[in-house]
Amino acid sequence: MEIALIVLGAIIVYSVATYFMQRKMVKTLTQEEFRAGYRKAQLIDVREPEEYAAGHILGARNIPLSQLRMRMKELRPDQPIYLYCQSGLRSGRAAQMLYRKGYRDLYHLKGGFKQWTGKVKKKN
Repeated sequence: MEIALIVLGAIIVYSVATYFMQRKMVKTLTQEEFRAGYRKAQLIDVREPEEYAAGHILGARNIPLSQLRMRMKELRPDQPIYLYCQSGLRSGRAAQMLYRKGYRDLYHLKGGFKQWTGKVKKKN
């Protein structure tokens, strides 16, 4: 019982620390803020290719979180990077990964693609 409480406490501390670290690394934007700036930035959809094909924000490039480490060179560190995924979890992890590699101008969409009401493109 004691060990379970220690493990639970450690998980809670880790989750809270990760949340605050992520807030320092990446700015979470509302849909309106995101829409106002994404055309002047690198817009990256970090979902998997089949999710991207089912519908994505117009103008977004697909670099899945699972491939980001290998494809990081495709991103310019001197330009803002706007990230999104389905709900906001993967884009937050992507931002952490990019931040550790020296990228600083990072933003992600609050609520992710499932909250998006702007223009969407689907692959036929």
